[in-house]
Amino acid sequence: MQTVSDVMSTDVQVISPDATLQEAAQKMRDGDFGVLPVGDMDNLIGIITDRDIVVRAVAEGMDVDTPIRDAMSKQIVFANQDDSLEDAARLMSDHQIRRLPVVDEDHHLVGIVSLGDFAVESSDLAPVTEALSEISTPT
Repeated sequence: MQTVSDVMSTDVQVISPDATLQEAAQKMRDGDFGVLPVGDMDNLIGIITDRDIVVRAVAEGMDVDTPIRDAMSKQIVFANQDDSLEDAARLMSDHQIRRLPVVDEDHHLVGIVSLGDFAVESSDLAPVTEALSEISTPT
């Protein structure tokens, strides 16, 4: 059975909650990714996505100098590195998210996994197909 740690990306950048929305957007652009875990010291305290920047921040008239903490999602859904791909896909489906931070047994961030990682690395695409279908269904 494949686990999340088999397919996750371990090259994860974390951004401070005090960084600005502009800094987050620049990091996402430069790294070609759409999500940044938000950390304070050794704690994962939130997550910000490109969608958060547009839908929460820009649409609400926030300035580019607004701290990330004002636009980030504070409820973090995460997977454990030993979770099965099916369990992680179920989490994504249940919460309608496409990317999932991955933590170790001490709850330290060790990676991030996306539906794309499943599709590229997994030999069983059924959980991915089901998760994508659920995520894409309007709420």
